Amino acid sequence: MKALRNARRLPATLVALGLAATLGLSACTGDPAPSAPAPAAGGSGSASEVSPAKLTTQPAAGAQNVAPGDPAKVTVADGQLQSVALTNPDGKQVAGQLAADKRSWTSTEALGYGKTYTWSGTATGADGKTVPLSGQFTTVTPKRQVSGTLNVGDAKTYGIAMPIALTFSSKVTDKAAAEKALTVETTPKTEGSWAWLSDTQVHWRPKEYYQPGTKVTVTAKIYGVKIGDGVYGKQDVSASFTIGRSQIVKGDTRTHRMQVIRDGKQIADYPVSYGLDSDPGRVTHSGTHVVMEKYPTYSMSNPRYNYTDVNVPWAVRISNNGEFIHGLAASVWAQGKKNISHGCLNLSPARAKEYYDGVLTGDPVEITGSTQQLSPKDGDYSDWTYSWADWSKLSALSA
Repeated sequence: MKALRNARRLPATLVALGLAATLGLSACTGDPAPSAPAPAAGGSGSASEVSPAKLTTQPAAGAQNVAPGDPAKVTVADGQLQSVALTNPDGKQVAGQLAADKRSWTSTEALGYGKTYTWSGTATGADGKTVPLSGQFTTVTPKRQVSGTLNVGDAKTYGIAMPIALTFSSKVTDKAAAEKALTVETTPKTEGSWAWLSDTQVHWRPKEYYQPGTKVTVTAKIYGVKIGDGVYGKQDVSASFTIGRSQIVKGDTRTHRMQVIRDGKQIADYPVSYGLDSDPGRVTHSGTHVVMEKYPTYSMSNPRYNYTDVNVPWAVRISNNGEFIHGLAASVWAQGKKNISHGCLNLSPARAKEYYDGVLTGDPVEITGSTQQLSPKDGDYSDWTYSWADWSKLSALSA
């Protein structure tokens, strides 16, 4: 009781000071803030904010009339894929590749037309829970499938003017869609462009002649691509080839000569008889021709000029209008002096054989001096009759 009595005798000023200190402390700090909960392991924020796995399939579940040209894909957000299967109607799984981070899976084999595919599998979310993968989609059944054929072949060697031609089995109405599926890769890099020469044929040529030794790969990934109303590509086609040495034939109908320039050096200067210039039906056309094919013996016919089945040796076709470089013993007297042929370049059989042995499909043959000009109507390899500006405009993707 003594202590209590002493406490009651404390001066009023000391009591007041103690109370003021207590009140002052409360005014500066306020009430203590509640502490935030610790983040859940493996995520951010509170445990209630950790998200489950979110799966997305492409094509989407329930999709119909899917073009099978693009790969099927499944991706996951806030988690990882544990297993993925895409199964065709026969129960066979489509081959595919799981990404290293396990956040996506992409099919690596082509899907079929007119089939229903089923997804299955699982993913684990950041919340540790398993989410099932499910759903179906159906690919389109085409009204018609169109195939494509290339004029070049694997491991072949061609001349420096060789055009690439892709010919479709029927009319292409969506040329832009078809052209987007086409690629040409070259080493060294070579500027070039596609050009539609008809509704069924598209060509690619470089802006200038290829550099000798250029490696070329052309790919037409047209399978599954819609190229018309209900019309789809039937199969992909591709080829890898090489450009050989540079060889250019330069011929002048006025001098009755033909020079062969190989890798910048003249290796031959032959006397020639060109087509009779006074007759538009027999004249050899001026312009850049391209060697298309060659034959040891070829049968020539032209009923308009009263001859059929005339066999000539060492025939090299340079256009589709009947122009060849070939041997003809009967015109040796005129070669180097007069133009008397029906449009072909006549050489002696020995000289024709010499030229034949060194020629490549795709070699350019540049003719000058005649009254008639080579034009696009003169054949499939008339690509070089266009200026580069005009050629580029024939692309379905030109601006």
